[in-house]
Amino acid sequence: MLESDMLIAYLKKDDWLKPTAERVVGAVEAGRLGEVACSAATLHEMYYVFSGHAPLHTILADFARITTMKNLKFLNPDAETYLSALHLAETYKISSVFDALYAATALSPSVPDHTIISTDAVFEKVPGLRRQPPEDLRVP
Repeated sequence: MLESDMLIAYLKKDDWLKPTAERVVGAVEAGRLGEVACSAATLHEMYYVFSGHAPLHTILADFARITTMKNLKFLNPDAETYLSALHLAETYKISSVFDALYAATALSPSVPDHTIISTDAVFEKVPGLRRQPPEDLRVP
């Protein structure tokens, strides 16, 4: 599963993570990682991050660009995912609701390998969840 940090860095003009994000997103679009999941909550986080810096038409264009990427499947969180996210947040002291949602989504049956591509070490606290640092990702 692809976490929001990759997509946000990919869209930003300047970000320390941009070269890695471009490599990972390029691999996703080329199908070299198979079909990759992403939580639809990522769109909410992207709006939250960009809304103070960009006009709505730019955010809309970014959303269109991300949601039409080849080989990227958005998973909609359901009530069970939200309940699981809150449980994970409380149990493992995850302060970001977005990170909790991503962890819950990655642990769901929709992500069979329970792996999340992310720079955020918070995911390492959650048993059963495997964080794949994007800089170490081997892309075929």
